[in-house]
Amino acid sequence: MIDEGDRLARAGHYVLGLMDDEERERAERDLERDGVFREAVLRLAERMHVLDAGPAPDSRWRAISERIAEMPQMHGVAPAVALTAAQQIAGQAAIRRVGLHSIPGWRAALMAACLIAAFALGYVAGASSASGTPESAERAGP
Repeated sequence: MIDEGDRLARAGHYVLGLMDDEERERAERDLERDGVFREAVLRLAERMHVLDAGPAPDSRWRAISERIAEMPQMHGVAPAVALTAAQQIAGQAAIRRVGLHSIPGWRAALMAACLIAAFALGYVAGASSASGTPESAERAGP
């Protein structure tokens, strides 16, 4: 037995055309057999037909926009931290960044070069200790 909520959801999917072919064919068979489902489809179709009457007037869209603008989440929020005098003079709040993208120009290049040098040094040290050179074998001893 299908409960009322499932029946209304299924009727809504049928009216809005959200069903695939198999579901639609099953719903059309149920329209012939199930009077309650048929009534739900007819009620929803009548309600949806009102929405197709024509385009909404501009005054209605203006009223909707005004109501959205009045919502509390649409109002501005005061900043959590007060601006310093230097930031107020500059007219912009400084954005605090984290990571390499926050380092300006030559400092970023210098840091990248140092990282490359450190990785290269580590690679060379690892490669020389891994190779079985006679010098390393003599140092290790018996």
